[in-house]
Amino acid sequence: MTEIEGVIKYQLDHLNEAFEASFSVSEINAWRSLLFKLQLIGQVKDRYEGYGFGNISQRTNQSPPGAVQFIISGTQTGGITNLSRQHYCLVKNANPYKNSITSIGETKPSSEALTHASVYQHDKRIQAVIHVHSPEIWNNTDQLKLAHTSADIAYGTPEMANEVARLMQTDHLKSEKVFSMLGHKDGVIAFSDSLEDAAILLLKHYAKAIKVEQSH
Repeated sequence: MTEIEGVIKYQLDHLNEAFEASFSVSEINAWRSLLFKLQLIGQVKDRYEGYGFGNISQRTNQSPPGAVQFIISGTQTGGITNLSRQHYCLVKNANPYKNSITSIGETKPSSEALTHASVYQHDKRIQAVIHVHSPEIWNNTDQLKLAHTSADIAYGTPEMANEVARLMQTDHLKSEKVFSMLGHKDGVIAFSDSLEDAAILLLKHYAKAIKVEQSH
């Protein structure tokens, strides 16, 4: 399935101004920097037609009742080595089933923000979602026994939100909080109750995938 990377497909109501200083980006930016160094988030000339890839988000502790609110790296910031506050966006509310997001920030939210929202909606204990592009993990989804979305479902769509909701109900994701998106080339998502745990989970599977490939 061929698609153009990084295209926002949802209905976006975005206010182009800085979000409140009380929302810190220091932790999310530190982990994003590490994932960038590993090229799990980034922008590489010969990959995905040169578009940026991967994104990272963190739930805020100030979410109003019933709202899904989180900080997420902005669309097409993958090629920037060191992000600053202006490269992040506050998603104030998201409805994956209505294909809509309301946000504020000096950049628009990532094209994958709707999928992040779908994960957060499943469980209030989930505090972080990381979406990387790892050919090693993605190509070895079966060998690593990872949960995965259907190959005919594209990223950033209500169909993907429904598929993620289906996966979140499975016993597999209750014990292993990482899955591949087979309809989104090299796309892998990890989530947990902290950014640290989600990032370490990804790195663990990255190492396992490299081990599988080296054993061939």
